Amino acid sequence: MQLSRCAKTSTARRHVECDGMARIAVVIVNFNGGMLLGECLRHLRAQTRRPERVIVVDNASRDGSADRLENDYPEIEVVRLDRNLGFAAANNVAVRRAGEVEWLALLNPDAFPEPDWLERLLAAAQAHPECASFGARLVDAGDPGRLDGTGDVYHASGLAWRRDHGRPIASGTSEAGEIFASCAAAALYRREAFCEAGGFDESYFCYFEDVDLGFRLRLLGYGCRYVPDAVVRHVGSAVTGKRSPFSIYHGHRNLVWTWCKNMPAPLFWLYLPQHLLLNLGSVIWFTLRGQGSVVLRAKWDALRGLPQIWRQRRQIQKQRRANDGDIRRTMARNSVVLARFARIRGS
Repeated sequence: MQLSRCAKTSTARRHVECDGMARIAVVIVNFNGGMLLGECLRHLRAQTRRPERVIVVDNASRDGSADRLENDYPEIEVVRLDRNLGFAAANNVAVRRAGEVEWLALLNPDAFPEPDWLERLLAAAQAHPECASFGARLVDAGDPGRLDGTGDVYHASGLAWRRDHGRPIASGTSEAGEIFASCAAAALYRREAFCEAGGFDESYFCYFEDVDLGFRLRLLGYGCRYVPDAVVRHVGSAVTGKRSPFSIYHGHRNLVWTWCKNMPAPLFWLYLPQHLLLNLGSVIWFTLRGQGSVVLRAKWDALRGLPQIWRQRRQIQKQRRANDGDIRRTMARNSVVLARFARIRGS
């Protein structure tokens, strides 16, 4: 179930001033974050633009990472869940608790923002009222000279990846501009638009939920922008692991759901052959690497979930305001997808 829609959501885009009067809630979802969570909160405490609220949702961690939060960080609000609801649902819990704030800044426990991170994101939001989300420049925490990502790319086949992932900073994207979606490890959302889109799809549990939300925001006519001077050092997959069975399963199941739910009808039929080829190629790719059973289970469960996804699709497509050309323009459509099988949203 997705986040309930806000009671008062206007379809018109409103320019919300981003000065000191703007209300901002930073949301951190923690699951066995260990020492990383404390490091994240220390960096957040050093922000030049302090948020009005900081909400940490603990997904029933077992490592004690949330045990001393109230004592060590009395300024934050801690929500303790009795079971692990996943990244998507836990963020929705925090958004409901945040109430009528104007901005939602999402931050992973393994993401360490530079002091002006929030200030830079808000400045970009003030300059671009047509956008509903803003992505930070993610730098590899283990290699300061290398990028972890500069926004999410979405291919017409349904594949998504972080732009510039693993590239040296010197050769990465340094200019601000449009991106398909923000990586939710460190992103800013207009709360009104977030609610209008329905929040994160909680059936995803985790992985691909930020691309899915970004797609739905685009269908509603909102833009998304990369803010290169909003810098965050990111560890990446600190808990789930890169290309682990867990990440492969959720990434490949949710990949199918995102494409089937959001792709507009004319583009759906145009790119369906590519989507089918991507899924077949993924099964072959991971089978050759000894992980065939995981990806086959993901695809099977994706098919089993299609009746519910198709019901969601009807509602999403009914509400969309963007035309087919606008959506197609923001997607990658070249053959680079064939070289990306090994890097499917597992980082």
